Amino acid sequence: MLKRGGIYPAVIEGCASGGEGVARIEGMAVFVKGALRGERAQVRIEHIGHSAAWGHIETLLEPSPARIQPDCPYYGRCGGCQFRHMTYAEELEAKRRRVEDALRRIGGADLAVPVIHGAENTLRYRNKVQFPVGPGAIGYYRERTHQVVDIGDCLLQPEADTACRAAVKGWMNRFHIPAYDERTGRGLVRHLFLRTNSGGEALCCLAANGKTLPHEEALVEALRAAAPGLAGVVLNVNTKKTNVILGAEYRTLWGRDWLEEELRGHRFRLSVPSFFQVNRAQTEVLYRLALDFAGLTGSETVVELYCGIGTISLTMAERAREVVAVEAVPQAVEDARENARRNGLADKTRFHCGDAAQLALQLEEEGVRPQVVVVDPPRKGLAPQVVDTVARMGPDRVVYVSCDPATLARDVRRFAALGYAPARAEAVDLFPRTAHVETIVLLQRENS
Repeated sequence: MLKRGGIYPAVIEGCASGGEGVARIEGMAVFVKGALRGERAQVRIEHIGHSAAWGHIETLLEPSPARIQPDCPYYGRCGGCQFRHMTYAEELEAKRRRVEDALRRIGGADLAVPVIHGAENTLRYRNKVQFPVGPGAIGYYRERTHQVVDIGDCLLQPEADTACRAAVKGWMNRFHIPAYDERTGRGLVRHLFLRTNSGGEALCCLAANGKTLPHEEALVEALRAAAPGLAGVVLNVNTKKTNVILGAEYRTLWGRDWLEEELRGHRFRLSVPSFFQVNRAQTEVLYRLALDFAGLTGSETVVELYCGIGTISLTMAERAREVVAVEAVPQAVEDARENARRNGLADKTRFHCGDAAQLALQLEEEGVRPQVVVVDPPRKGLAPQVVDTVARMGPDRVVYVSCDPATLARDVRRFAALGYAPARAEAVDLFPRTAHVETIVLLQRENS
């Protein structure tokens, strides 16, 4: 029987969703931080749960050839990355196996995931970051804590973000501006939000526990000097004692409160709260696959749930007869309508604002009978009533885009029980060097 603090020999058999190695020691699954598949090690047990244990490498006896020296000085201290200690090829294989295992073990689907589309560039690919702000620190939370680790430069972020972060920190130090303390609800600056585009522009937003900032002009001057491509500076007001990053009120301090970005030949306007995938190059790959999975010929009606600002909707509208889309965030719906107008696709798209389950039911009652339904839900996946309503609509194909293999697999099982069999799955690595992975699955109506 395992004992806390005990040291045991282990062979690492696989990789867990958070990047840890997985071994079986005395019949129990043990998650080993920093261990790689195929390695032999002496493992010290740190914590024992009901069905699994956690530990770390005490002595590495036989390292994997995929083990590398992490290229970031903050790796292991901040919670931003989980895979910098292995080759990118090993990371991709770990993610592919994770998706395939989830679909088989949770989803009950005998479906291979033959391909994971890796990124050409694994450095500075993110177009959005939300840095938490703490006393003397702007960076990321330490893993499994809310302690802010000060990050001088992050290899996931463009250099413009590094420059803006330094400017904000310098402004706070110069004028003794306090960071927000989530325990007491006091202090001012909560988060630094940065968005960049492929044209080299940046949009900076400070989320603050107040409606004004001291020395706003000095902040703007510091940011403009640090980032020549700066398009605007925005204040977001969030005075609630909550973990939610952004409040509902915005005020532009300088410049404009939006950026433009191009994706698959379409132009999109992005404000601070707009949802847009963080890796533009890999999103092009993901949406090309979604269009391929949809199998459109030009005569189909497509329904999309969780459409955001309409990025997938406009991709589908290229080849569909009509796209009817649903989104719960009012500002995102307005952005989607404007994006459709600006790209000449307003006559082929309809955007509704509301809850996905309710509006899917409304579309069903209106007699909308789509040939294809596309879903791109948040990490929690689809509510059971959404799955039921989509199945009652009777589309020939459901294209499911997911950022969480476990909830995807759960929903695949639900769809299968309603007559929709998984026919094809591929993974796309939108988040290199982190534990996240995007997956796309095609579900086909049986006997169609």
